[in-house]
Amino acid sequence: MDLFSHSWAALRTAVADLADQDFTQPSGCTGWLVQDLVCHLVIDAQDVLITLATPADAEPTITALTYWTVGAEAPTGDDPLDALTVRLAAAYEEPHLLKFHLDDLGSAAGRAAVLADPDARVSTRDEVLTVHEYLTMYVLEWTLHHLDLRAHLPHVAEPPAEGLARTRQMLEEIAGAELPAAFSDTDALLIATGRRAPTEAERAELGDLAAKLPLFLG
Repeated sequence: MDLFSHSWAALRTAVADLADQDFTQPSGCTGWLVQDLVCHLVIDAQDVLITLATPADAEPTITALTYWTVGAEAPTGDDPLDALTVRLAAAYEEPHLLKFHLDDLGSAAGRAAVLADPDARVSTRDEVLTVHEYLTMYVLEWTLHHLDLRAHLPHVAEPPAEGLARTRQMLEEIAGAELPAAFSDTDALLIATGRRAPTEAERAELGDLAAKLPLFLG
């Protein structure tokens, strides 16, 4: 729960500190500008609020790890929901409106997470999981999108070290193998998720694991 709050607060602070011109720069998400990514974070905050307000009585069907599906192809940005996000982001017109909406909904989502019972069960995407597992899943989401935010904005602070380490651990569990210890957590996450290609030396370090990467999570 604390790691969710820390990761989410750091990401929201990073967005709040962006200059207006930063919103028109590319993000680490294919086909999305920074403004599109921030709009997606608004939608994520709505998802947190909706899910935490959707209790379930059934036994959990997924965990923070099995929530994710691993696709065979990289996203292109042409998915209808991705395209809708771009149109929604453009409708804000002014960066300060996007900042305000993220701060408004994001703060509420953060408070709701702190108040939630970690052992309670909630429903999302026709699945059931505990609040703890649901919020742990979002640590991975927030951390990867924090890296996406700073992909072309090196002045943006990195995600919290604890979030990077926990996300690396989750990705390794999803992959069923450990990433090379020589890789920093940031490099491990970027390479493992296809956000950048490994160098020849890094590919040699990966060995047989290179054939399993990248992991396109959805």
